[in-house]
Amino acid sequence: MKSFFRMSYPYILWIAVFIVAPMIMILLYALTRTGNSTLTFQFTLENFSRFLQEPTFLRVLVTSLRIALITTLFCILIGYPAALFIAGLPEKRQTMMVLLLTLPMWINMLLKTYAWRGILLNFDFESETKVFIGMVYDFLPYMIIQIHTSISKMDPELKTAAYDLGANQWKTFVKVTLPLSVPGIISGITLVFLPAVSSFVIPKLLGGGDYVLIGNLIEIYFLTAGDWNFGSAISLIMALIIIVSMWATKKLDRNEQEA
Repeated sequence: MKSFFRMSYPYILWIAVFIVAPMIMILLYALTRTGNSTLTFQFTLENFSRFLQEPTFLRVLVTSLRIALITTLFCILIGYPAALFIAGLPEKRQTMMVLLLTLPMWINMLLKTYAWRGILLNFDFESETKVFIGMVYDFLPYMIIQIHTSISKMDPELKTAAYDLGANQWKTFVKVTLPLSVPGIISGITLVFLPAVSSFVIPKLLGGGDYVLIGNLIEIYFLTAGDWNFGSAISLIMALIIIVSMWATKKLDRNEQEA
């Protein structure tokens, strides 16, 4: 048993160096003032109060949450029928469709966003609409794959039993297919909402530079303004929102399984 535990040492070291240490540094920056030396720190909560008291920053946060929610909703509305269609195909065709669906995910997001930027230059859309299109395109496969996985795991005999009991296709879908696919929907929401709310590449490239979300705000204060303390505070606030979102979806999934 000890030999197996020793095999985890490289992973523990990796987590400590590349996850724990950076998070400690971000926490330290967020709780200190600008201009501290390496030996003396002036701890403060001004960075957090600055964010919460400034209407502009709160407006950016609300906009980011709204964009992420609408993106997630569109991914569900488009992704569920697509996943249902794929799950109804023969097994070999399902494999091919899933492969075709995942192929764009192999391409770097930056390249795909630049491609959409070139396409959308030919259309007179508002900046927000362009950002929606880019986000839905990038995150839609995650939703489809999660829902398809849940539907494909369903026992087909359940639908047969529903038909035998007199249920039509709509009732079978509402009473059997939809409830059993809820775990996939919840997993898809997690995989879409969390990266969408913190995205900065898509709004920056498709929004024309004048469309700022919370991810762009963090980038500005780290790279442009050089205010790492305030940027770290925003990052922690964003991390807290993400943790709460993950807790809520996990609890919803647990309640659904218990029901």
